[in-house]
Amino acid sequence: MKNQFFAICFLAINLACNSNSKTSNTLTKNQEPQPLEDSIKRGQPIYKNQCSVCHTPSGKGIPNVFPPLAESDYLIKKQTESIKAIKHGLSGKIIVNGVTYNGSMPSFSLSNQEIADVMNYINNSWGNKNSDVVTVDKVSEL
Repeated sequence: MKNQFFAICFLAINLACNSNSKTSNTLTKNQEPQPLEDSIKRGQPIYKNQCSVCHTPSGKGIPNVFPPLAESDYLIKKQTESIKAIKHGLSGKIIVNGVTYNGSMPSFSLSNQEIADVMNYINNSWGNKNSDVVTVDKVSEL
């Protein structure tokens, strides 16, 4: 009787450990890094610290002064130019959502990874949706 009790306890513990192990493997699989999602998360504080002063926390910009990034046709159609603007700065006329802006944007001392991350954040915030990941390689090419 005593041996049967120990055998049942051993079996119960073994099953519990195996079941936890399967759960743990499932969690690990579900928590694998998502390159775009991870990049967006890293880009949010960069945007807040570097970009939101002019483009505002809502991405709406300041009318006729700083262009919007939220639902911006320029951003959607001109990804390369947008990346270059962050990396090298921008001056002169651009048209965003039918409004002409003629100002300047300084370059920022950001790494290629930080530029990729902030672009991915901007591309997927405030109504923008772009599943194409801006990569470090893409940024470094520019």
